Amino acid sequence: MTQFLSLLFNGISLGALYALIALGFVIIFKSSEVVSFTHGSLLLLGAYSIARLSDTIGFLPAVIFGLAITAAAALIVERLIINRLRGAPVISLAIVTIGVDIIILTELTRRLGSDILNVPHPWGGGSFRIGDVGISQNRLIATIVAGTLIAAFFVAFKYSSWGVAMRASAEDGETAALMGIRQGRVSAVSWVVAGVLAGVAALFLVGTPTPGVSPSAYAVALRAFPAAILGGLDSTGGALVGGLLIGLAESFAAGYQEQILFLGRGFGEVVPYVVMIAVLLVRPSGLFGTKELTRV
Repeated sequence: MTQFLSLLFNGISLGALYALIALGFVIIFKSSEVVSFTHGSLLLLGAYSIARLSDTIGFLPAVIFGLAITAAAALIVERLIINRLRGAPVISLAIVTIGVDIIILTELTRRLGSDILNVPHPWGGGSFRIGDVGISQNRLIATIVAGTLIAAFFVAFKYSSWGVAMRASAEDGETAALMGIRQGRVSAVSWVVAGVLAGVAALFLVGTPTPGVSPSAYAVALRAFPAAILGGLDSTGGALVGGLLIGLAESFAAGYQEQILFLGRGFGEVVPYVVMIAVLLVRPSGLFGTKELTRV
């Protein structure tokens, strides 16, 4: 029972971080109809920036500047590339984001080399325990921060002028434009928000129990992508549910790997994609995605 509860808490904390990244995928898709594959490199950029700056200006200023760098990079991609290709086929835009992702990832990998950079989190590598059940302080704080940011996002999404404009653009872009909503501005803000969310997730994903910043952090965003697809690529609530489901599935698969050896070693690394495929076979639009109806 102790192991089950530990895996449950760790799965929720990991799922909360996946939900942050998945939200980035969703809001970009809702605002600009782009399936952005740049999130992996943006996440790594955020982690790399925070780690490098921490040595010179301290942890908290490094976090602020690191998030600003990640948001600026996302905005540059949107303004210089996505905005200029507005109206292009969706598949073309997706391929362009893959190209941008490869360019950023290659440069960051060159800079990192074989090094593993440490981010000096003030809370260190300690753990929080309730009886025999423990969770690292990093993951506990990550859960609280992620929950707060997700709640703030949903409030802003529902009540702020940006949220209303984004929902209107997602519902009917042409009508929204006729009503005076500047879709370019909505798209730019969405990319900035997605970049900040990726940077926040990066801050905690490179802490305990992860050893630090290395190119392997890039793969985390790839595991968060199934969370966005699983919940529904046009559903913000689905991103939260999908993130938690993927986090729990990965945690339990890794914790009970001895019991599922018949599925092969390292099954925990592919379980997000297995869960995604299993759900999409039943619900092709995702758990909460909008079904498209075509009259023939």
